Amino acid sequence: MYDYDAKDEQDLPPSKSELKRQMQALQELGKKLLDLTATQLTTLNLDEELLDALEEHKRIKSHEAKRRHLQRIGKLMRSRDSQKIQAAMDIYDSSSSAHAQHFQNLEYWRDRLIAEDSALAEFVELWPECEVQLVRQLIRNTRKEAAADKPPASSRKLFRYMRKLADPS
Repeated sequence: MYDYDAKDEQDLPPSKSELKRQMQALQELGKKLLDLTATQLTTLNLDEELLDALEEHKRIKSHEAKRRHLQRIGKLMRSRDSQKIQAAMDIYDSSSSAHAQHFQNLEYWRDRLIAEDSALAEFVELWPECEVQLVRQLIRNTRKEAAADKPPASSRKLFRYMRKLADPS
């Protein structure tokens, strides 16, 4: 009698159902790519063929043609590193932990810049392309607003500027 164990199962190729689930997952990832803006797509470093297919899908009007074209996008996704693409997309997905971590990091730096004078030098090392004069001005205005119990308008401006700096595009 043959003794079946888990090692034998690993040697088997994926079942037809498993392959279908994988292809469906790639199509879903392709669908998520369609929701991104052009600038967000450029930050993902996708190849030209996939970008053209995504752009072409937006021009298609027929429901059935869209469905078939989505299958084509899924097929193109097979030869791409889908985990890498998904990880890069997570920053744009507000429900993902990567997005939350990104914002927490920016909030940490904003709070640190406001609280510590020495933090600006580290911040400039991290983001050398920042306008130091503008950041200094926003920090100074934020501190003045906090001292005068005014709404944190400058703090919000500083955060928006930091988001713009940290945006991979």
